[in-house]
Amino acid sequence: MPASHYHPEKLTDIHSKLLERDTVVEIFVPQGQRNPEHGYPLLILNDGQDSKAISLESTLEQLATQKSIPDVIVVAVHAGDRMQEYGVAAKPDFKKRGTKAKAYSRFIMTELIPYIEYRYPISRQPAERAIAGFSLGGLSAVDIGWHHDYFGRIGAFSGSFWWRKRDSASRFYSEHYDRIMHQQIRKGKYRPGLKFWFQTGLLDEQSDRNKNGVIDSIDDTLDLIAELVKKGYRPFHDIQYLELADGAHDLPTWGRALPEFLKWAFPSHAPQKV
Repeated sequence: MPASHYHPEKLTDIHSKLLERDTVVEIFVPQGQRNPEHGYPLLILNDGQDSKAISLESTLEQLATQKSIPDVIVVAVHAGDRMQEYGVAAKPDFKKRGTKAKAYSRFIMTELIPYIEYRYPISRQPAERAIAGFSLGGLSAVDIGWHHDYFGRIGAFSGSFWWRKRDSASRFYSEHYDRIMHQQIRKGKYRPGLKFWFQTGLLDEQSDRNKNGVIDSIDDTLDLIAELVKKGYRPFHDIQYLELADGAHDLPTWGRALPEFLKWAFPSHAPQKV
């Protein structure tokens, strides 16, 4: 018998005053299990509407059966207006996208998480609480996780770290100053215990702004990692990077990478079945 069975509960009536709309959330909870003594590890996942496309439920089942991860609660938050609600809370990009990113961040922290903690026993250890997302959802996850010490683990699949305050075609554009998330890391403070997981693919895109032979999504991600290293975060210990040679900017790729992220974010101390 599997060690755990996950059954999603879809909630469509969680009204957000901050977002001024009803939100849709799928919550994956281990069924028939005794609550862990210190509460369940938690994953908040952006773009939760894609949970089927990335095989979230079956992946949780498989990893739990193999004892590769402990029982965790996953809250898959369906996206609303992605171009406005995802982004960086501190500043919209040069096309005024991300104007509701601050409201979305506050929704996660002050509306959704208190509700989840009211309904379920959640671990009080930041090391057992993660936030992650894909593309723009990955950018949003890094921004929220970086600015709130509630989370100790952050994951970004093909994160949109190109997000910038000036058009790259502008004569005044600067890679160093105009990429908004990179600036947020530069201005922020080192937080002991915080860990990061990034995934990119060689087929994420074809754009190469600086003509260095490396696609922008990889450049932007590696440059963000470099900013974290300057803050004191250590590669391989605090930062994990997964580059897939055949990885594209799509759901099948992110679904393939999902088990690696989950095993990294929620390591099991139990012996694995062979």
